[in-house]
Amino acid sequence: MISFIVKRLLQSALVMLSVAFIAFALFRFVGDPVANMVGQDTSTEERIQIRKALGLDDPVYIQFLNFTKNAVQGEFGNSFTLRVPVSGLMAQRFPATLELSLISAILALALGVPMGVYTAIHRKTLLSKAFMTISLMGVSLPTFLIGILLILIFGVVLRWLPTFGRGDVVDLGWWSTGLLTASGLKAIILPAITLGIFQMTLIMRLVRAEMMEVLRTDFIKFGRARGLSDRSLQFRHALKNTLIPVITITGLQVGSIIAFAIITESVFQWPGMGLLFIQAIGNADIPIMAAYLVLIAFIFVVINLVVDILYFVVDPRLRSSSESGSE
Repeated sequence: MISFIVKRLLQSALVMLSVAFIAFALFRFVGDPVANMVGQDTSTEERIQIRKALGLDDPVYIQFLNFTKNAVQGEFGNSFTLRVPVSGLMAQRFPATLELSLISAILALALGVPMGVYTAIHRKTLLSKAFMTISLMGVSLPTFLIGILLILIFGVVLRWLPTFGRGDVVDLGWWSTGLLTASGLKAIILPAITLGIFQMTLIMRLVRAEMMEVLRTDFIKFGRARGLSDRSLQFRHALKNTLIPVITITGLQVGSIIAFAIITESVFQWPGMGLLFIQAIGNADIPIMAAYLVLIAFIFVVINLVVDILYFVVDPRLRSSSESGSE
């Protein structure tokens, strides 16, 4: 068990180092940040001094080593445009992104699992066909288009919900939340639906496929031969075995939701990390861009590490193979 965890930790460290290097190397050549920080009247000497103060004249590998050393300590330097620590900006924007992502994930699970179960059990009904049509639209339509349509219908035409912003927030220490205010709850509805629709369709299709596969297994046929009711077989036995891979996939999708929140935050001007990243691209703000990608990669690595450890604990085949390999 310990050797397995150590091996996964080493692999995770290599992945993080690779992502940090790729992100830094790519964005090192995205425009000139000094040009976005100064005006046209700034002299060449002043520009040179600014570049030297920011460390942009150092070799790329020196800049990367400094970035890596600071990132391990949770420091990503100062923003080129905002002139404040990037770690503080991330901490300020992280609650909004995480709040939106969690609500979207809960919404996707709450709707995707029942819809998947229903379409697996009642495959030929009209409602089942309607659910499959909705899932096809959710997979096919781009996220920004779904967001614009929701804004048009519920924000412009019906005027039921706000179309941008986070609403009023309440500060709980360093954490800020809009879930404790009426305007905050209204503001999160449209972005959460927009971000959760794609995940909901994936969960629905996965549950449907797994449920149909389990219902064809021998132990379900044996239970039916013993006289067990269809409801007991479907919900007590089939659904229980169906949810094991679903929960695993859903856990991995949480990282995807946080990463894909960029588009949703841009459409709804949601003050999260994704919107900050988009604004940083326009300003060639390298510290913010690199820090964001490293943070997203870290979230993915942690989730995958937890899933691997849970698999190792739950599945005895992995333990046996690991023990035989060590021998």
